[in-house]
Amino acid sequence: MMEKDDMLNIDGAMGEGGGQILRSALALSLCLGQPFHISNIRATRRRPGLMPQHLVAVKAAAVIGEAEVQGATQGSRELEFIPHGTKPGDYHFDIGTAGSTTLVLQTILPALLTAAAPSRISLQGGTHNPLAPPFDFFERAFVPLINRMGPRLQAHLKRPGFYPVGGGVVEVSIEPAPTLQTLTLLQRGPILSQHAWAMVSRLPAHIAQRELKVLGDQLGLPSKTLEVRQVEAKGPGNAVTLMIESEHVTEVFVGIGERGVTAETVAEGVVTAVRRYLAAEVPVGEYLADQLLLPLALAGSGSFVTLRPSRHTTTNIKVVELFTGIRLACDELGHDRWRISC
Repeated sequence: MMEKDDMLNIDGAMGEGGGQILRSALALSLCLGQPFHISNIRATRRRPGLMPQHLVAVKAAAVIGEAEVQGATQGSRELEFIPHGTKPGDYHFDIGTAGSTTLVLQTILPALLTAAAPSRISLQGGTHNPLAPPFDFFERAFVPLINRMGPRLQAHLKRPGFYPVGGGVVEVSIEPAPTLQTLTLLQRGPILSQHAWAMVSRLPAHIAQRELKVLGDQLGLPSKTLEVRQVEAKGPGNAVTLMIESEHVTEVFVGIGERGVTAETVAEGVVTAVRRYLAAEVPVGEYLADQLLLPLALAGSGSFVTLRPSRHTTTNIKVVELFTGIRLACDELGHDRWRISC
């Protein structure tokens, strides 16, 4: 067992100062067996400290890592985490709110990718949240790239969950690999297809239709590529998704409906993100870049071309470098084109 002298100290207020610092620290701690102490958790947020969704991530990591934990209480701004290995298996975690299921997955998945045996994870909570990777993005953009690195992931949405009710159910099966293979994504290649869908639960169908009209009109998408999906969640909700499948990568852009925000405004946010991505001619979008940092570092090498790194991404890079000692280089290639390499 490691002593406290070996513990890594993390300042949760560094950089962007949000919950990603904690989640990445937990994930890397599990993968590397590195104990850590984090202070100033979510220091820059309106309500700092651990919220229910962060507590579920901590508790999930503790179960999978058979870890000793101190400070895992709501509102806590400090946490000590000492893992004792990675225990694959069948797990169910209920966030209890509409907190993001994919952010909890982000915490526990990296260690299970190279565990000694397969795992199955069932999560209940939010699946389409503002400021978190929606399930469609996780399934269509992230999972195929992880599968390219050796493990075999399958993700299934049993029921969507929207804010504020939650109640969504996500299931993920993981066939691990001994090690992660290098990922290199330097070119997008020709676009093969584009497809958009808008989901509504317990809301009028015209909301989805208006969102898809904006995407169709502004991005020149034919009507046969636009689909209204009426789904049954535990509460009302809406999300509009555009998937761009290219030769070397699939990217996914999602807008989440919110009370008081028009359907047109939600769709226009997606249009803006898509236009930026297409104009830069990069394979990896802003949010996918963030998700690929840990797998890249854990593989020990690799590179991808992406948009100008966000503050969220540069903060995540700092956490990765603190735990691994590996330098992730960010090199500007041109206007809104950057290469991140390990």
